[in-house]
Amino acid sequence: GIHVARKIDKLGMRSSDTAEIFFEDVRVPCKNLIGEEGKGFTYQMLQFQEERLWAVASVLTPLETVIQETIDYTHQRKVFDRSVLHNQAVHFRLAELATEVELLRSLLYRTVALYVEGNDVTKFASMAKLKAGRLIREVTDSCLQFWGGMGFTSEVLVSRFYRDFRLVSIGGGTDETMLSIICKYMEILPSK
Repeated sequence: GIHVARKIDKLGMRSSDTAEIFFEDVRVPCKNLIGEEGKGFTYQMLQFQEERLWAVASVLTPLETVIQETIDYTHQRKVFDRSVLHNQAVHFRLAELATEVELLRSLLYRTVALYVEGNDVTKFASMAKLKAGRLIREVTDSCLQFWGGMGFTSEVLVSRFYRDFRLVSIGGGTDETMLSIICKYMEILPSK
């Protein structure tokens, strides 16, 4: 009763398959049931905050890595007889990006501490995921620019991160969903 219709070609995250799968008259033996029957959607909803916090935590090291690799590359790359990093616009921008990463880390740590204490962290988890999705795009776009033509190749990590981490703003709830949740908790979401 399980039929895989087709594998879907994706922009990024190519190491994981995505496919259309159809279930027709599939029966699950009681011994293989996870949780209570009919509660799958509820279970999915309950785990979203952990998923969102994981998404934020999972981008911190890649963000630091792409910034550091960009520092290393722009330090050794010469344009007009001086390193690209020597340009104030470049080293100031890299400093700004590193600061944003630390702010995201602080928000994550605060949210996790509240979660461990048993608090509802929906608002903060949504804020952190929103910021992570937007920051990963900002960092990879800025850093890719500093790599010049080399950044547009598949040979460097920044181009892979640019492509793969776009998913952070989509998976586990889009940026727009995060904004709606935040507005709801701020009590500024218009009523229906």
